Amino acid sequence: MPKFTLNGEAREVNVPGANPLLWVLRESLGLTGTKFGCGIGQCGACTVLVDGDPVLSCLVLGRACAGKRVDTIEGMADGNGLHPLQQAFADLSAAQCGYCTPAFLLTAVVLLKENDRPSRPEIVAALSGVLCRCTGYLKIYEAVERAAAVMRGEKVTPLEEILDGI
Repeated sequence: MPKFTLNGEAREVNVPGANPLLWVLRESLGLTGTKFGCGIGQCGACTVLVDGDPVLSCLVLGRACAGKRVDTIEGMADGNGLHPLQQAFADLSAAQCGYCTPAFLLTAVVLLKENDRPSRPEIVAALSGVLCRCTGYLKIYEAVERAAAVMRGEKVTPLEEILDGI
């Protein structure tokens, strides 16, 4: 039974031999925020963080995570409040169907830890491994830019003021 840290808590789970991490999270642990997209590593919908790096959980064996730290969307919020990325996605309606959103959020967390002031091309490149079939990406990029500003402590225009100006 592999032991690993899941969203900051030590966990031990019985993992059948060739079960991908995706199914360990969804079926064995009931964490359904990680999405099944294609199952072959092409869409990025199943992205989680393993030891702080984005990985495609459909391609990683659950047993391979023994002794590692796994972070999923369920562990992203800070206490009772949303993470600034989650808030920016909500404020700017960056999610439509929402299926790809957990993967974008987790990937963006890593980007903003490495670069607190990414350019638009850097955001595009960092998020390029996650496919979205609904949004056209623009609002996603804008949400990452907004969250980066908030995380840097900059004042951002409240959504209500933006809407009043329309």
